Amino acid sequence: MGNSGIGIGIIGAGRAGLIHAVNFRKSVPYARLVAVADPNRETAERAARELEIDAFYTDYRQLLADERVRGVVVVTPTVYHREIVAAAAAAGKHVLCEKPMAMNARECDDMIAACGAAGVKLQLAFMRRFDASYREAKRQIEEGAIGEVVLVKSLTRGPSTPQPWMYDIRKSNGPLAEVCSHDIDTIRWFAGSEIEEVYAVGGNYRCGEIRDRFPDFYDNVALTARFRNGMAGSVDGAMGVQYGYDSRAEIVGTEGVIFLGQTHERTIVTASRDGALRRPFTTSWRSLFKDAYLAEDTDFVKCILEDREPYVTGHDGKMAVMAVEAGNASLAARKAVRVGK
Repeated sequence: MGNSGIGIGIIGAGRAGLIHAVNFRKSVPYARLVAVADPNRETAERAARELEIDAFYTDYRQLLADERVRGVVVVTPTVYHREIVAAAAAAGKHVLCEKPMAMNARECDDMIAACGAAGVKLQLAFMRRFDASYREAKRQIEEGAIGEVVLVKSLTRGPSTPQPWMYDIRKSNGPLAEVCSHDIDTIRWFAGSEIEEVYAVGGNYRCGEIRDRFPDFYDNVALTARFRNGMAGSVDGAMGVQYGYDSRAEIVGTEGVIFLGQTHERTIVTASRDGALRRPFTTSWRSLFKDAYLAEDTDFVKCILEDREPYVTGHDGKMAVMAVEAGNASLAARKAVRVGK
């Protein structure tokens, strides 16, 4: 696309950062990837080489000073989001921020206020809202295809073991944030209402070696939610499940049900002489939501060009963070907790 289009900078060159980077490098209309930033010089340099761009930085502030950059994608650990987003807004850059939005609601407010004052877009990266099947489900709900919605369920279970920094709940907010933020946003979106109260139970079942050092850590969690409009919600999340990447949702109505998600990576099914059927299980969120990531990145550029509100806002990000806070409080107190209390 030459030198035309909205210049995009990626802050954080890890796995998720590179998904966005590849999209903006090759597939997003009216956009061009300008630069990447990562505190690890080797990671930043390798990303720039693989993406065939000339600019990489080890300090995100250097990327924000690059006049070619008009929008940034923030894909760093959550603890840095508030600082980076506020700096990006001050530099006049539009922001697509990965989930979880921040560590707490106060930080979310700071980010929303900074982007509002600067007149820049703030979009949250809940890419499931851009998945074609999820969007069709939302349309059917609004059309009354299953009557009145009664219960919304969403689950995410991942195969990988936690990164070391995730064990300290005070620094990571735990799997409710890192794994289940998407689920929380999903049930809120389908319910069309705010979460009023949550009750969560969980435990550490797969990471026994760190139980003494991090007694609060949990790798499995189940959360029940009550919505203001009377609907019920259910979220379950897990890390290190071994069997694959599992993401599904279900919307139960008074006159029907909608099932979302698939567990199969490919369509091949093998029947062997022992009478067993075998089909490859999905191994990664990257393959399952590949098209949704691209649609999300494309819409970020469109909302800049059209000067409109992003499809997923800072408010949406804040509501998920508040539910995570309440869920972690519920786990600790072993009782139901009202959101925002």
